[in-house]
Amino acid sequence: MNTEISGIIAMFLATLLLAIPFGKYIARVYTGEKTLLDPVFNPIEKFFYRFSGIDATTEMNWKQHLIALLGINVVWFFLSMLILMNQGWLPLNPDGNPSMSPDLAFNTAISFMVNCNLQHYSGETGVSYLTQLVGLMYLHFVSAAVGMAACAVLFNAMRERQAERLGNFYNYFLKSCTRILLPVSIVIAIILVWNGTPMTFEGKDNITTLQGDSIQVSRGPAAAFIAIKHLGTNGGGFFGANSAHPLENPNYFTNMVEMVAQMLIPFAMIFALGFYLKRKKLAWSIFGVMTVGFLALTIPTIIAETNGNPAISQMGITQTTGNMEGKEVRFGAAASAYWSIATTVISTGSVNSMHDSSMPLSGAMQLLAMMINAFYGGCGVGILNYYIFIILGVFISGLMVGRTPEFLGKKVEAREVKIAAIIAILHPLLILSGTAIAAYLTANDASMGWWFNGKATGWLNNPGYHGFSEMLYEYTSSAANNGSGFEGLGDNNPFWNISTGIVLLLSRFIPIIGPIAIAGLLASKKYIPESAGTLQTDTPTFGIMTFAVIAIIAALSFFPALALGPFAEHFTLFK
Repeated sequence: MNTEISGIIAMFLATLLLAIPFGKYIARVYTGEKTLLDPVFNPIEKFFYRFSGIDATTEMNWKQHLIALLGINVVWFFLSMLILMNQGWLPLNPDGNPSMSPDLAFNTAISFMVNCNLQHYSGETGVSYLTQLVGLMYLHFVSAAVGMAACAVLFNAMRERQAERLGNFYNYFLKSCTRILLPVSIVIAIILVWNGTPMTFEGKDNITTLQGDSIQVSRGPAAAFIAIKHLGTNGGGFFGANSAHPLENPNYFTNMVEMVAQMLIPFAMIFALGFYLKRKKLAWSIFGVMTVGFLALTIPTIIAETNGNPAISQMGITQTTGNMEGKEVRFGAAASAYWSIATTVISTGSVNSMHDSSMPLSGAMQLLAMMINAFYGGCGVGILNYYIFIILGVFISGLMVGRTPEFLGKKVEAREVKIAAIIAILHPLLILSGTAIAAYLTANDASMGWWFNGKATGWLNNPGYHGFSEMLYEYTSSAANNGSGFEGLGDNNPFWNISTGIVLLLSRFIPIIGPIAIAGLLASKKYIPESAGTLQTDTPTFGIMTFAVIAIIAALSFFPALALGPFAEHFTLFK
């Protein structure tokens, strides 16, 4: 067990040590300073700008940034729908996987477009190689780059000056793809190939097992897909079992590589903020608050999984390896527990174990990680989500001391606070409303007609507390742009495909629009130099205030629902 804990500590420290210089590099990319990759990518980027007719030197205001962001996403949605609904007859489909139904294509296209990857299909049988590469892996890159470009706009707006123009969205977007995501994903893909992950266009392979059975094993261009799915905090599995599959994640070393990969950019973006604004102390303050929150979720999960199921212990059975249901022996209970929180905190959503088999308290921590949705977070959007809590923390602090709230030399007034409050309320509203509708339909055994071939109870394999947790998890994962799930839920039907698709859309773009709007409004205001009375936002005191705001909002919003699900299930284990 000590070795397993050492492995977890090594993964975290490796991520941190890589993230600091990487964050400095990201800041240099967004400020337009020279980097080592300029000779390689300058000609490529100029070609894209010339081909598209985009002038990357033209600066945009915050509204123009959002119009550009939303516009390209509309195009991606329709292109993805077209591929998904016609993949059955398109090329690069050696296994003959069929085209998707309209409702499943709707959910899948939106899910990958918004960096969530809530897969209501199984990778091997649900999509073709063409779809994996052109329809989905492409979205792995651009959806992550959209979040990072939005974060770069926020960085620009937070600078100490008055400005209406905040850089060029297309410039930030393309550089995120070429200078950041592409080079690192190539390195990760090479490591995966060396360790046995397939990278081929051949179809299923026939093998004979040790038991003498002849079976077919799916292959494909998996290494490239898996590299960017983690680096871009996407999470969609090339295979149905995701990173619990031995070809997606062959050994403990690849488990460490994939773990570091998915945490690298969320860590690095925090330090990039410090380098970009020349406020390293602020970056470390934000990182400290996020890390305290991350550990508060991770430690109980590791303890719960390594101690095993108390109901089994009451039977006199010793669980030396912890709760191993739904886990891979090559990773162990502790590393699987660590992954489960990292992937939900960061909003990657990939899994190396089945979350549905986690202990109830672990499930509660996974849910809380997504409900809070502000500790590290996904590529770029983690900072955007945390920014909302900073604005609320500044406002509350200003009320407490009787001063007009200020953040980085700009007065935070009623308009900015109203936007922040709406964004903070939206997240629990989407989660709890969706869960309430699904729970009502299930409790009343509603006949779903075309929405579901049968009654609502048919989508639950686990009634009672755990069944409620499964429905709560599905909407929480959708609203947090996460994509993981309690897979005991039968979710590939029109009800779940359409309802979660709507939640995915709203929960992706409104929380991006809100922070960018606030930042743009603040950037246009007159800069006020710091004085003795200025609220210091890079101190431990303000960090504690921000953490308290996050904790109070999460507790008031979600603890009643958690009490009906995982907490209630936990206490049944001690009967």
